[in-house]
Amino acid sequence: MTPPGPIDHVVTSGTFSLDGGTWEVDNNVWIVGDENEVLVIDAAHDEEKIAAAVGGRRVVAVVCTHAHDDHVNRAPALADRFAAPILLNPAEAPLWEMTHPNRAPDRELADGDVLTAGGVELRVLVTPGHSPGSSCLYAPELGTVFSGDTLFQGGPGATGRSYSSFDTIIDSIREKLLTLPGDTVVRPGHGDSTTSGEEAPHLEEWIARGH
Repeated sequence: MTPPGPIDHVVTSGTFSLDGGTWEVDNNVWIVGDENEVLVIDAAHDEEKIAAAVGGRRVVAVVCTHAHDDHVNRAPALADRFAAPILLNPAEAPLWEMTHPNRAPDRELADGDVLTAGGVELRVLVTPGHSPGSSCLYAPELGTVFSGDTLFQGGPGATGRSYSSFDTIIDSIREKLLTLPGDTVVRPGHGDSTTSGEEAPHLEEWIARGH
């Protein structure tokens, strides 16, 4: 049997609800580490599917890029199942409490923090805009960044809902993500991956479109 790679990926399906609306969504769940231990990034919708991908490995932490319900709805269940802490930037508290009013995250994510699983280091880049404490996780040795809903193939994450800001997300992308090496693979919370170099030339188009 081939051992798992440093990055495993499952797609889960469910709904996203905010500001009185509900939408069907497919979410990317990223599992990063080695054959012994992993970090789970964004525990969305389907605890069993995520747990099957983890297998017998130790979960170092369940990391939430942000607290929209479609990214955190299975975080407590998965954390309890694997006896792992939930990590989230504290600015996400208002959104987190909409979904989990009786359960707080276990640890705070702060800009510059380094998380490690299976010898893989992920550096926390706090990138507000899509939400107040949105965070990305950059793994230099893997040449990849897990961008949550901050940057997608084709542009920035949505900013038309509560707790979001277009100007702020543009600043975050410009300063934190487009400054990464151009071949850095951007692995978002939904949809296909891209690279920072593919997206960088379109920044001014996004700004014009956003305003």
